[in-house]
Amino acid sequence: MRKHLGLIVAGMIAAASCGDGSGWTPAEKAVIDGPEVMYVCTMPADSAVLRAESVDISEKMSKLRKTVTDPSQDGVGIAAPQVGINRRIICVQRFDKEGEPFECYVNIRIDSLLGETVRGREGCLSIPGKRGIVPRSSRICIRYADLESASPVEVTESVEGFTAVIFQHECDHLDGILYTDRADSVYVAE
Repeated sequence: MRKHLGLIVAGMIAAASCGDGSGWTPAEKAVIDGPEVMYVCTMPADSAVLRAESVDISEKMSKLRKTVTDPSQDGVGIAAPQVGINRRIICVQRFDKEGEPFECYVNIRIDSLLGETVRGREGCLSIPGKRGIVPRSSRICIRYADLESASPVEVTESVEGFTAVIFQHECDHLDGILYTDRADSVYVAE
């Protein structure tokens, strides 16, 4: 699988400006059209894709939700680079909403980091077996595109608490930043 992913990543880099009119490169389509639950990239083997900056997309990718909610995973969020696609889409569990749904966000940006800085425990599907203590803002303002039309949402949304931490963690992935880059300390998970 890793060899297959390496070929996909190499193809994505080589064909970054090519596509079939859908906005996806052939390599990205291969990942999207592949297995129902996508392979989650891990460090250090997949560092090229995890460290690359992501670009905007023009259509949704619902398999992220299926991947992060699959029983084989134990995450509260996932970003497209974690499955080998450097596009600006994340799926986040909204602990701040009734039913704690997983929601996907395309072309997402954090506009403001607000509130106090809090330090908390974080882990990552792409860095299995480790945890870290990471400083994050307790409140943020986000802006993103509508999932169906990919048109910018006019109103920015304010997010607080643990859900704000998840958004910051996943948006960092879109900029090639891992939680270990921000962590005060990293340790082996028990």
